[in-house]
Amino acid sequence: MAATEHYRPKHRLGLGGVPIGNAFQVVTDEEAQETLEAAWATGIRYYDVAPWYGLGLAERRYGHFLHNQQRDDYVLSTKVGRLLKASPDAPTQLRANFSAAPNEVIYDYSGPAVRRALEDSLQRLGIERIDIAFVHDLSPDNKDLACGWEHHFEIARQV
Repeated sequence: MAATEHYRPKHRLGLGGVPIGNAFQVVTDEEAQETLEAAWATGIRYYDVAPWYGLGLAERRYGHFLHNQQRDDYVLSTKVGRLLKASPDAPTQLRANFSAAPNEVIYDYSGPAVRRALEDSLQRLGIERIDIAFVHDLSPDNKDLACGWEHHFEIARQV
């Protein structure tokens, strides 16, 4: 692809994983499976997820469904920039989004962290490849970045 070209996904409609990760209410595994099955049955072939969605729960649920599909039949994206670290002392506010995963979230946009995030996502998904990796939450409105978003943006630019 030439530098002046823009990537254009072949799918015009996709399914985002925020609700599948219990962000707004508790969704059972069965409900998540039924949602993914219904999306597939209606022709949805682009699926977007992130480690942040349910602190890994959405990725596990997507992977449980998608590993039964032909890998070349769908496009899968996830995010980098937040690493999940298992911790029994994880802040309770992280569990407030209806997720009981005891994970601490660490912002890290460095090359090694991006590779680690993708490897961790592949592990949770149980799928051999991710088609698109987006940088997550690297913007002026993210007040959780202690050093400011510009600092983290410069680190991400080096990857």
